[in-house]
Amino acid sequence: MLQPLSTRHKRLFRLASARWQRRAIFLLGGVAVGAAAVALAQLADLAQHAFALLLAKSRYLALAVTPLGFMLSAYLTIRLFPNAQGSGIPQAIAARHLSDQQARESLVSLRIAVGKVILTLLGLLCGGSVGREGPTVQVGASIMFALGRVSPRRQPGLILAGAAAGVAAAFNTPLAGIVFGIEEMSRAFETRTSSLIIAAVIAAGLTSLALAGNYSYFGSSATALTRGADWLAVPLCGVVGGFAGGLFSRIVIVTARGFRNSAGRAIKGHPLWFAFACGLAVAICGLVSDNTVYGTGYEQVKAALEHGTPLPQDFGLLKLVATTFAAISGIPGGIFAPSLAVGAGFGCNIATFFHEAPLGAIMLLGMVSYFAGVVQAPITAFVIVTEMTDNHGMVVPLMAAALISHLVSRMICEEGIYHALAKGFVERAARPPEAKAPPASS
Repeated sequence: MLQPLSTRHKRLFRLASARWQRRAIFLLGGVAVGAAAVALAQLADLAQHAFALLLAKSRYLALAVTPLGFMLSAYLTIRLFPNAQGSGIPQAIAARHLSDQQARESLVSLRIAVGKVILTLLGLLCGGSVGREGPTVQVGASIMFALGRVSPRRQPGLILAGAAAGVAAAFNTPLAGIVFGIEEMSRAFETRTSSLIIAAVIAAGLTSLALAGNYSYFGSSATALTRGADWLAVPLCGVVGGFAGGLFSRIVIVTARGFRNSAGRAIKGHPLWFAFACGLAVAICGLVSDNTVYGTGYEQVKAALEHGTPLPQDFGLLKLVATTFAAISGIPGGIFAPSLAVGAGFGCNIATFFHEAPLGAIMLLGMVSYFAGVVQAPITAFVIVTEMTDNHGMVVPLMAAALISHLVSRMICEEGIYHALAKGFVERAARPPEAKAPPASS
């Protein structure tokens, strides 16, 4: 005859059930984030291809399509998907600092995730110099947060896990996803949820592998610095990348916070026309660059790394200007991939001073330097570039360049772009409802 369970056994059973439920949510969320990342990547490629077909008919069509597309995206963001603007990483960081569930849901929710995907694709469809990786972070955090609401218990670390899984699946860089979660999202190692976060990253990575196959984002590169004189490129790239990255961050942060003058009032009062003007500036950059600075910049950089052919000498500067206008316009879109493209362009410029050095190696130094200068997360920068190029022979010079860039960037911009923008979302969440207003950009 079966004996009834004791109170102690019932308690142990409930604890075990809750523990496995918690693990299942992290794993299921990782699978969902991985699938969403792959879908967004494939749709983003189609959107960029469609814009390329438009330019094939007439490159001057961008003068109409890009500004009007920016205006439409800004309108839809303000009216239908508030808090979906910008890269999405500041929103995910802010959501982790908020304790009120309703305030969190205004930043990470399934509604925001759907809007983020649609409007990021719209930005690429009209030629915006934006990326999909930052939006994937907000989408991943939103999916995890939504799954966490199913559980009767609060799920600590779900937003962090979703963000880390988003980076891992977007770039096929699981290690970078974990490092990004620690260094940039939380800025601490959370022992209570570390294993669950890693499990979510693994689940997202395996899902990405199953759907898209195993690949290196920028292909496989074995290039390395061979001569002693070539190592002079490390500090040079670090200084240039840190200065340019810090300047970019400062411009975006200051614009998001608003100017206390007539120009600031005009931007705040007419956000749609400001988005139109930014789109027009991007289109002009595209025309001057012979259509090379539209979109993520992924194809141009990958081709240059694989074939050893330098990018145009004005690519880095024009890509920087186009990405800056896209970032301050208020439309949804990331800065991950465009930043790597800007850095690659600057790397090609610096490579002209090192004629016997491998071009690919200097490009990698430029990429990690500018990216570290923008996000001020040097570990994430060199890990992600190493994984994206499958090049472990450049680890030491990439680490050194990222560290130098970080130090220089801090002289230009006191705080990393994501955390500085996240503070704005946290402050707005704390205001009374009638005092809240969407930022100009993020």
